[in-house]
Amino acid sequence: MAAITTISPLAPTRFPDLPAIAGLEAAIGRAGFYKHNRPDLLLMRMPAGTRAAGVFTTNAVGSAPTDWCKAALAANRGLARGLLVNAGCANSFTGDAGDAACKRALTEAGAAIGVEPREMLAASTGVIGVVLDDAKITRELPNLNLAPVDWPKAAAAIMTTDTFPKGAGAACEIAGVKVNIAGIAKGSGMIAPSMATMLAFVFTDAAISAPILKTLLRQETETSFNSITVDGDRSTNDCVLLYATGQANVPPISDAKDERLFAFRAALNQVLTDLAIQIVRDGEGATKLVKVSVEGAASDASAKIIARTICESPLVKTAIAGEDANWGRIVMAIGRADQPVKREMISVRFGDLCAARDGKVSPDYDEAAMSAYMKRPELEISVTVGPGAGRASMHTCDLTKRYVEINGDYRS
Repeated sequence: MAAITTISPLAPTRFPDLPAIAGLEAAIGRAGFYKHNRPDLLLMRMPAGTRAAGVFTTNAVGSAPTDWCKAALAANRGLARGLLVNAGCANSFTGDAGDAACKRALTEAGAAIGVEPREMLAASTGVIGVVLDDAKITRELPNLNLAPVDWPKAAAAIMTTDTFPKGAGAACEIAGVKVNIAGIAKGSGMIAPSMATMLAFVFTDAAISAPILKTLLRQETETSFNSITVDGDRSTNDCVLLYATGQANVPPISDAKDERLFAFRAALNQVLTDLAIQIVRDGEGATKLVKVSVEGAASDASAKIIARTICESPLVKTAIAGEDANWGRIVMAIGRADQPVKREMISVRFGDLCAARDGKVSPDYDEAAMSAYMKRPELEISVTVGPGAGRASMHTCDLTKRYVEINGDYRS
């Protein structure tokens, strides 16, 4: 894969200042999974007693690292102290050899930082069908020195076709005690989460049990990572891991519905949503960030299916790339979502501009105004599909010639 040198025009102006997470350490290295000189290895250590939870891809193929994480979290009841991430090799569709390579890498990495293999979690990203060369990782381990996390460098170490490192943070109070949340993510293409289609690692110094972490993560993922799409392809590898180091002096909480968690839940959602939208901003070849909102559906689930169909339609996405307010393509996508809709109630809006209303072209449709709106880098498309109470929103990007170039050259 050639090095990506052009930063997305939708990228944030700078990497955010993330809060420190007490007890968290990291080391970054270059194992050599890429032809060009760049970091590709991230090793992290958390203090004893850290709890973790994860959500994982629903792709039926899966991968060695996702299989390991699921088994380790279940067997260890959420206790986890280490994380090893490599970029450049997905170690997916690699059979027993891939599983063995993953185990060897985690055993060696764990020994290097004083963590038992059963408390190590793994993530890999890159080319599918290539067994992880764990010897490259083992050779690099002596060069890794744990230190307080350098968030921009940690985020850069896990990138593949990403054009910028992604991070987000927040702070809140639990029972009057300040707690911090910080996270990094990678993702640019093969993005259509059904959990998930990227890698994301989120950390908090709060003391929260693994079952509560799992409940919160599943719920807040639905409106963040599971509400974005770049190209409609769901990856084999990807996951979101949430670690709680317990270093903040927070009283024990045993119920995910405890009102003391309300502020934490909101802050967690803020971090997850920020990271998710950054992934869309970095969609391969993207020049437009698009929010699609659906209302009037038979249910929220139905609304989300319609929103996803619009977001993943190549015809809709190429029209957006061409700055063409071709609302007929949106109507087409609504109809082919195979969800209950009332044709005579369908309306389509671009920002505040109405293209269609009550099942036909809007009487105040203004082509010049629509064309001017479509030149914006960030767009909002809103549709009404019936009289129901169901609603949902998703973020996507346009589909450009650059997307074809990036993916056509991915392994060269």
